[in-house]
Amino acid sequence: MSFTRYECRDGIVTLTMSSPRTRNALSAPAIADLAAACQRADLDEAARVVVLTGEGPAFCGGGDVKEMLASLDDGLPPPEQIRASFDAGIQRLARTLHGLRLPVIAAVNGPAIGAGLDLACMCDLRIASRRAAFAESFVKLGLVPGDGGAWLLTRLLGPAKAGYLAFTGETIDAARALELGLLSAVVDDDQLQSHALALAARIAAHSRTALRLTKQLLRASATQSFDEVLHLSADAQAQAIHSPEHREAVRALADALSTGNTH
Repeated sequence: MSFTRYECRDGIVTLTMSSPRTRNALSAPAIADLAAACQRADLDEAARVVVLTGEGPAFCGGGDVKEMLASLDDGLPPPEQIRASFDAGIQRLARTLHGLRLPVIAAVNGPAIGAGLDLACMCDLRIASRRAAFAESFVKLGLVPGDGGAWLLTRLLGPAKAGYLAFTGETIDAARALELGLLSAVVDDDQLQSHALALAARIAAHSRTALRLTKQLLRASATQSFDEVLHLSADAQAQAIHSPEHREAVRALADALSTGNTH
């Protein structure tokens, strides 16, 4: 059975991690399946926005503890082999999800722990139900965030808040996550899906070309200078102006202005 359920409707791709029995733990097969689903969404011509969520009471419980125990019992491979497995596994997923060219909303339906928190941080926007909880808990297992979580959290929260979560491994609730700036909104548990889809629909109403180019500029703005982003912006705008969506939108606005119907 596939770990990731893929649905596309009205420009919205919903990726649902569907292993509630394991709290949607990221085993090696689950990581490969989710990465493949992200690649599929990136190439889906009908897609304008992606929603990532989990089935059951948890969003994602992080790494698969059974796999960790098995690796300890069977004897650990040498460090270079472990590095290679991270590059081909969880880090491949991180590159694929974080690199998706469409906006991605994490609809966090329950605990997002360890790699589960980092998975949410790879998305562009995060909304959560009130029962959600978050922990950068690697240190509690004598580990580090090997999936890029240190980079992601620092850029989202700043070094002091990211350091607090990473050094303590503390679990915080949705209200505290909203206060820290990790989330855009917290909603009642039974409203999460409808809220996420409503937000996704507002985004999906816009040009696919413009959305992809805008995301590119937002990502570049985190690491490049103002002049570099100005150059990228001019190039992106040239592409947007040549898109059929721009032509259609301008004509629709002109028609609305001529009739006085601008609402």
